[in-house]
Amino acid sequence: MSTQAKSNEKCAQLPGRLVIVGFGSIASAALPVLLQRLDVAPEAVTVLCTPSDDTAIAAENGVRVVREPLTTSNYEAVLQRFVDTGDFLLNLSVGVSSEALVRYCWSRGALYLDTSIEPWGESASDVQRPLSHRSNYALREALLAFRLDKRDGPTALVTQGANPGLISALTKQALSEMAGHHHVDIGRPVSSGDWGRIAQQLGIRAIHVAEQDTQCSAQRKARGEFVNTWSVDALIEEGMQPAELGWGTHERHWPADARRHGFGSDAAIYLTRPGFATRVRSWTPLGGPYHGFLISHGESISIADHLTLRDEGEVVYRPTVHYAYRPCDDALLSIDELAGRGWRAPDRRRILRADIVGGRDELGVLLMGNERGVYWYGSRLSMDDARCLALHNTATTLQVVAGILGGMVWMLEHPRAGIVEPDDIDHRTILDAALPYLGEMAGTYGSWTPLAHRLPLFDEPLDPDDPWQFLNIRVP
Repeated sequence: MSTQAKSNEKCAQLPGRLVIVGFGSIASAALPVLLQRLDVAPEAVTVLCTPSDDTAIAAENGVRVVREPLTTSNYEAVLQRFVDTGDFLLNLSVGVSSEALVRYCWSRGALYLDTSIEPWGESASDVQRPLSHRSNYALREALLAFRLDKRDGPTALVTQGANPGLISALTKQALSEMAGHHHVDIGRPVSSGDWGRIAQQLGIRAIHVAEQDTQCSAQRKARGEFVNTWSVDALIEEGMQPAELGWGTHERHWPADARRHGFGSDAAIYLTRPGFATRVRSWTPLGGPYHGFLISHGESISIADHLTLRDEGEVVYRPTVHYAYRPCDDALLSIDELAGRGWRAPDRRRILRADIVGGRDELGVLLMGNERGVYWYGSRLSMDDARCLALHNTATTLQVVAGILGGMVWMLEHPRAGIVEPDDIDHRTILDAALPYLGEMAGTYGSWTPLAHRLPLFDEPLDPDDPWQFLNIRVP
């Protein structure tokens, strides 16, 4: 059966109502796909959003819109009118606390999914708070603490978009494919320890979420304008968080600006500088070598944590994991201007959608350290293909929507799984639902290393004996 045919079939039934919090670029792109693929009537869907959100797509699909933004003081009162036992809350907002909504849904017996763990907006922008407390690591640890005695209850799947989310499924699929190439019998891995042993056996030392976005519009970025192919607010928020990465056991050069959190799993560290001011070297098969931003993302922490192996309590294996993001050209210019303005965001913001005239989003995982070379596995989705597969989408938004759909399908099959992360769940269910929307899927070996083709123009700190040291990957 063709991919297009599969994308027209219903793949799960919602037993109750669907409430979508926020209606920015991702929610407006997701709504038509969810109505097409999930068995839910438009009259059973409610959008809760801000007065400024463009809700034309919601109106076009016959969905009720309630313009009441959730705040620390009103969220319980507002949600009581719309969310009850058996309903599904899909949080696609910025600046609304994921932990608060998870706790609320748990108390009401409702299902919950988000694409990132969000704090309340005023908390995220409070520069007086310690850097560690403004990190994705701290947000994740708070939810992990809440779930300790709540394994059996309404499912809450946190951080299930493209990355974080889908990328965890792609990591497991990449490890499975590499194991097949090396004739490694992996059986049917179930636990995190199983996947950690596979990664260790394959010699994986570092993992990048390696993404290059080349989508472009005929209208170039203007001065004083921030342009992006998805949420401007969300990109600025995460780019201004401290850079974070899962810290591998093979690392032998501690960064001068690195800090440990001093609590929790200790699977990740943070740098005392924002992700927008931290560059790393990476590679994708079509885009080739590039410098990307080390943006803080939840998957950098969760993948590293789940692949950790211990022997009598001592960590014996963990790869270094982080995002290496090259956004579209206009977003690059926007970030450069943002830095020049002292990190003060401009008032004018534009999200590229229908005006995109070409390009693609090449999003995948880059696994490094194997003797055969680096292995990239992921989605190569062009703008033209995205338009054919789903209305109101760009290549970037559709990759996120595919992750959301996959997560919702898994949750509806497992409605009493408690609070889970993408790394906890079966990647095959996620990919079965997501693949029709991801364009060309490719797994490719390459000879790239961060030391390759480096002209000796400067006296850079390097470790020539081990290319996979973060010292070599980071751009000084």
